[in-house]
Amino acid sequence: MELRNIAIIAHVDHGKTTLVDELLKQSGAFRENQAVSERAMDSNDIERERGITILAKATSVEWNGARINIVDTPGHADFGGEVERILNMVDGVVLLVDAAEGPMPQTKFVTSKALALGLRPIVVLNKVDKPDAEPDRALNEVFDLFANLGASDEQLDFPHLYASGRAGWADDSLDGPRKDLTALFELVVRHVPAPKQLAKAAEPFQMLATTLSADPFIGRILTGRVEAGTLKVGSSLKALTRTGERIEQFRVTKILAFRGLGQQPIDEAVAGDIVTIAGMTKATVADTLCDLSVDTALPAQPIDPPTISVTFGINDSPLAGRDGNKVQSRVIRERLMKEAETNVAIRIEDTPGGEAFIVSGRGELQMGVLIENMRREGFELSISRPRVIFREEGGQRLEPIEEVIVDVDDEYSGAVIDKLTGERKGDLVEMKPAGVGKTRIVAHVPSRGLIGYHGQFLTDTRGTGVLNRIFHDWAPHKGPIQGRRQGVLISMENGTSVAYALWNLEERGKMFIGAQEAVYVGMLIGEHSRDNDLEVNPLKGKKLTNVRASGTDEAVRLTPPVRMSLEEAIAYIDDDELVEVTPKIVRLRKRELDPHERKRQARAE
Repeated sequence: MELRNIAIIAHVDHGKTTLVDELLKQSGAFRENQAVSERAMDSNDIERERGITILAKATSVEWNGARINIVDTPGHADFGGEVERILNMVDGVVLLVDAAEGPMPQTKFVTSKALALGLRPIVVLNKVDKPDAEPDRALNEVFDLFANLGASDEQLDFPHLYASGRAGWADDSLDGPRKDLTALFELVVRHVPAPKQLAKAAEPFQMLATTLSADPFIGRILTGRVEAGTLKVGSSLKALTRTGERIEQFRVTKILAFRGLGQQPIDEAVAGDIVTIAGMTKATVADTLCDLSVDTALPAQPIDPPTISVTFGINDSPLAGRDGNKVQSRVIRERLMKEAETNVAIRIEDTPGGEAFIVSGRGELQMGVLIENMRREGFELSISRPRVIFREEGGQRLEPIEEVIVDVDDEYSGAVIDKLTGERKGDLVEMKPAGVGKTRIVAHVPSRGLIGYHGQFLTDTRGTGVLNRIFHDWAPHKGPIQGRRQGVLISMENGTSVAYALWNLEERGKMFIGAQEAVYVGMLIGEHSRDNDLEVNPLKGKKLTNVRASGTDEAVRLTPPVRMSLEEAIAYIDDDELVEVTPKIVRLRKRELDPHERKRQARAE
């Protein structure tokens, strides 16, 4: 049977998981009466809720005597640690581009990795049946993107198809029959080369581990592509680090291969196939699993370094322990170390006191997903404001710069440019029309300047703007950048909030809480309308008298409070504030819990 290994890469929400659904259906991977959920490849709860791919996943389809292994890759740069490893397992990529939006920043990120590995892409212009689709413009932009990324002549001579993943068709031309995905299947078999590893079937076994997971029944499992040789269940292997140091020797207890959406046990793995192996106890991602006679490790793709860090600590607020059952620093540390094992894009460091842990990663979204997973598991945490990681090179301090691409209505472009290039020390790279009444702005902005900007951006554009960002380069430090301009309203009492008190406080600013909610000293209950912090009493009820007369009582009508999502809260806080995260609620608070003590210190100064 012929073998093909491909990855599907695209920007967030350009439809790759939906397209994989259709490939599975049309290849006969499902029974006629099998119940299959929409976006079957999104197995994680957060992936289903947000409609994004976070974990890279493989599947396999059969088409006219050929087996095609398909890898669904994450579209967001924050999960790029997955992308880099996955592309080492495949021989070709299908680049999916929205015919209306064209190539976007995450497309650029993943495509640059694929082109650097010498993979020849197939371009699929998706959603061509949308009313605002411009497939010819999108195709030209893809060609320009490849040229800018240094693609070879062979890579620039790419085949392309017009498709609608949701409708389940792909054709060579826009006026094709629009019936099914036969054209895509045939192009993959024709254009993507067979794995070159097939020629090494007689050599000793070698495999580079690219993803790590755990199975409750068979333990630690590693997935990768067989680079040489064949492997049978019961064989003895050894694991080597990137530098060739021996980690362990183990016996293979199980070999699993992708068949449709599931994995099935097989007796023998052959060169070029993507398989999962069980039996090891220590080996991890980027290690080489090989025959006992092999002494050299396979080259592993270097991982881009983290650009931001966040401090995870125990929840030490007065309301700690009410919602979650995992509150000790030891339990938090074990969970973070377990995450670091399977996610090579993050680093964990202990703080001197051992009560908190510095977690470094790619971006706010990646951190937000990790925290969200932990709170769903019953953890309570206190989270600091994200800090940018700086580099020292040649006596110069360098900071990460991100490329920001903004699509915004023409009337709001001035406000966006002013914020990005003025307050946040960015450089305007390009500004051009992007359809009727829309402007596309490209700017290079320090990562520091983008922390907490998204909420302000949505306000400036009345919720109509779309902002995408991606790591661009390191550049000399650009000097101080002003943080949040508004002060906060801080509770000066412990207890339960009173509607009358909040009603009187509304003229001071926006509220983060409603009536009858637990508050404590130092908790942030709202945003001040001015730039200074203000201590307030949310427990103060109305003074009652024995006089009752018509017209003296005013009706208390509260404005609905501003409820922040986890990512919004992390981006909103200042350096002296924390986010308290529990399975049920997200609160903001000052690091020092006693504002009265802070007052005394201010008077002493």
